[in-house]
Amino acid sequence: MVVRTVESFAEGKWFRSTRLSPIESAINGEIVAETGSDGLDFGAMVSYARNSGGAALRAMTFHQRANLVKALGQAIGEHKEKLYEMSFDTGATRADSWIDIEGGAGTLFSASNKAKRELPNSNIIIDGEFESLSKSGSFAGLHIYSSKQGVAVHINAYNFPIWGMLEKIGPSLIAGLPVIVKPAQQTGYIAEAAVRIMLETGLLPDGALQLISGSTGDLLDHLTGQDSVAFTGSAATSEKLQQHPAIAREAVLFNAERDSLNASILGPDAVGGTPEFDLFVKEVAKEMTVKAGQKCTAIRRALVPADRMDEVQDALSRRLAATIVGDPRRDDVRMGALVSRGQRADVLGKVALQAKVADIVFGSLDEANFQGDGLDKGAFLSPLLLRADDPWKASAIHEMEAFGPVATLMPYKDVDDAIALANFGQGSLALSVVSHDNEVVRQIVSGAGSFHGRMVFINRDCAKESTGHGSPLPVLVHGGPGRAGGGEEQGGVRAVKHAMQRSALQGTPDMLAAIVGEYLPGTTQTTGDVHPFRKKMSELEIGYTFNSAWRTVTLEDIEHFAHFTGDTFYAHMDEVAAAASPIFGGRVAHGYLILSFAAGLFVDPAPGPVLANFGLERLRFVKPLKPGDSMKVALTAKSKSLRNAEMGEVRWSVLVTNQDDDVVATYDLLTMNTP
Repeated sequence: MVVRTVESFAEGKWFRSTRLSPIESAINGEIVAETGSDGLDFGAMVSYARNSGGAALRAMTFHQRANLVKALGQAIGEHKEKLYEMSFDTGATRADSWIDIEGGAGTLFSASNKAKRELPNSNIIIDGEFESLSKSGSFAGLHIYSSKQGVAVHINAYNFPIWGMLEKIGPSLIAGLPVIVKPAQQTGYIAEAAVRIMLETGLLPDGALQLISGSTGDLLDHLTGQDSVAFTGSAATSEKLQQHPAIAREAVLFNAERDSLNASILGPDAVGGTPEFDLFVKEVAKEMTVKAGQKCTAIRRALVPADRMDEVQDALSRRLAATIVGDPRRDDVRMGALVSRGQRADVLGKVALQAKVADIVFGSLDEANFQGDGLDKGAFLSPLLLRADDPWKASAIHEMEAFGPVATLMPYKDVDDAIALANFGQGSLALSVVSHDNEVVRQIVSGAGSFHGRMVFINRDCAKESTGHGSPLPVLVHGGPGRAGGGEEQGGVRAVKHAMQRSALQGTPDMLAAIVGEYLPGTTQTTGDVHPFRKKMSELEIGYTFNSAWRTVTLEDIEHFAHFTGDTFYAHMDEVAAAASPIFGGRVAHGYLILSFAAGLFVDPAPGPVLANFGLERLRFVKPLKPGDSMKVALTAKSKSLRNAEMGEVRWSVLVTNQDDDVVATYDLLTMNTP
């Protein structure tokens, strides 16, 4: 077997340590790699990231960064087979590695797509509503997000060396932050291979991505308030890092995802023979065996109605007995090894302590039939199911995580008891409920929501498409309170904003508009002889406004619209009922009639730069329009964003007013335009 020397990537070049530590295969104990980081100048790495990588990323727009992130995901996908082959020695089956490799690439695709859809093609994000702070409107306020001028340090766990790295890298790069990655030593050779793939694209700016394959030395000493640390691992290490003098002194943003005693609840309605009963058994067994239970979201505590303990235990034991454990390269194997012999010893030690308050009802601490040859020095372990019939006295189950194929079955008396037991874990990443009773689900959310970062509900209606208990999704937040670390990762654009600085701006509307590149209320408008729909995006200036002619709305217009569309709501057709209304005080025009007439007032019909109307957002009907009232429209170019070489998006502010200059309706119109 060829032993791989794992290198670091610092200040634009690969660096090989002279003091190397061996990494053993989880399958047979043979040395597969050597790693180390002595000799690195960590202060220089931080400076290089800030001055080279950060400056280059901040000069790019969100869309440009998103395109970069997408390309990195594509590169991982193109080289996935190499990564799959390397991953076997971590003890992972191909199915396990699919989550890590292709799931990791998928997080980059998701982050890229969300950023391009939801963020402007600029480098500032507007947060919330424009706030007028003066009577005349000359002084206003606005919240924005902007890129920090620091570096994101990512300290990752061993169980998902690619997914765990990429789900942090994507949002950081999109936020304009350069990244220094420190993978766990045991699987660092997989992370290094993935970093090489991304760097070989040639797309990353110098300093945007660096890698430490070993100890971080004095890295944290060089961090400031512009920097951040995202950590995944044990609670003990997390607490140590949080207390680092530089992190405490500089208020470095610290995000932790750590020990989590996740629970799954079998609903009171899910009796034997129901689809929910079978789904619960399947889900618990899957979470025990996927990645050999080495998942931060795995089910550790399985809560079932007290009268169903024996039935669930029997069903789970039968399912676990059918799980073939052994060499992950074999097609018939469904569970591989733990990542190392050391991790196996750690799991066995914690299970021995838990066995003092619970019984081992399936599996063995020292005997098992593992499929494959030459596995004697591997890190294999059978699935272990424990049973605690008095869960309130089994404190070790609620306080200690055996990070392997281990779960404990425990009874609850009623829904309130199940909620209390779930919360007894003092905060988790994931709680699942398998039930077909909506009231039970509502009750559990009300009682347990504040203790769990993600809650998933599984039943017969969604089972075929559900991602299951243990699958964090890139569009949803991944993290949890209390014992789980209080962190927040993923969540689509939320993750990008989490890495940025939110600031409050105050000034004139024109100043604020110039900063964010968007028309704001009170901003100076410009007009001209050319209709805005005749201008290409490159010719259209923000704030350019078209003021329409007047149109009087008649009773005949209202009745024709009602009969033509079928909308004969009383406010439009019944004078007596409409007059009695505290809102209308008489017959009024349809809201959609107002929108239709507004379009007729501002649309320039001839072919031109406007290719299509593709949306209408933020619609508000402010004041009714009555028969005999007149209306006009102000159409203002609010923002524009180039999507590709052929077209871009223009957002228009539409203001409809009546003859008294009262606001009738406001909305944003979205069009696709030629550049």
